[in-house]
Amino acid sequence: MRILFVGDVVGSMGRDMITDYLPKLKKKFRPQVTIVNGENAASGRGITEKIYKKFLQDGADVVTLGNHTWDNRDIFEFIADAKKMVRPANFPEATTPGQGIVYVKVNQVELAVINLQGRTFMVDLDDPFKKIDEMVTEARKRTPLIFVDFHAETTSEKQAMGWFLDGRVSAVLGTHTHVQTNDARILPEGTAYLTDVGMTGPYDGILGMKRDAVIGKFRTALPHRFEVVESGRSNLSYAVLEIDDQTGRAKKIEIGQINEDSPFKD
Repeated sequence: MRILFVGDVVGSMGRDMITDYLPKLKKKFRPQVTIVNGENAASGRGITEKIYKKFLQDGADVVTLGNHTWDNRDIFEFIADAKKMVRPANFPEATTPGQGIVYVKVNQVELAVINLQGRTFMVDLDDPFKKIDEMVTEARKRTPLIFVDFHAETTSEKQAMGWFLDGRVSAVLGTHTHVQTNDARILPEGTAYLTDVGMTGPYDGILGMKRDAVIGKFRTALPHRFEVVESGRSNLSYAVLEIDDQTGRAKKIEIGQINEDSPFKD
């Protein structure tokens, strides 16, 4: 199975990159499953039903989320019916709407897509390691093909999750920090790993935000209002995985970006 994963979509510029380039990427790589992280898609915070449906229309099979899942209150109106969207599974199960895992069937095999959120420097949710332990045990009753979007702040927590799951899942790919890392690899027991896939959105902002406010906060230590960049150059960050259908072990991981310095090539 070939999987295409596109990193955090930020604001209107990120959404436009999905519309413009996701069909081209799918034509180039011919993935069986396409996953898009959309937790920053609505003005940098959250997602709306309209955006969710547009991602599916543009070619996404699954939309993953993260710590901004609940920032746009529109989500409470449609999350129960969004069967192709997953929010972090380690939110309190009894009180949290939505789902933390979705199964995608491709011919005679299934891919389980799981979304998790880290705890270091983030909200203190349920233990992601304990939660994923339970979920992997359950998912492997149906399929050995398991993809994990781990939405976390620190490289150490992401690496810990990768090693913790090595040989038990097909891939652990990090999101949230918006900068694509150069550590794509296949761990010894067959799990594809990447600390962060990177961001899809403004190329010349700071993590997608207007630069002046971010610089001002660092210079003054005073609160500043962060706003998403809405014009200028854009970037799309992605990873492509090859997974063995029988064993669930990763065979290849490739990363890339599309921007003015790295133009798209057929």
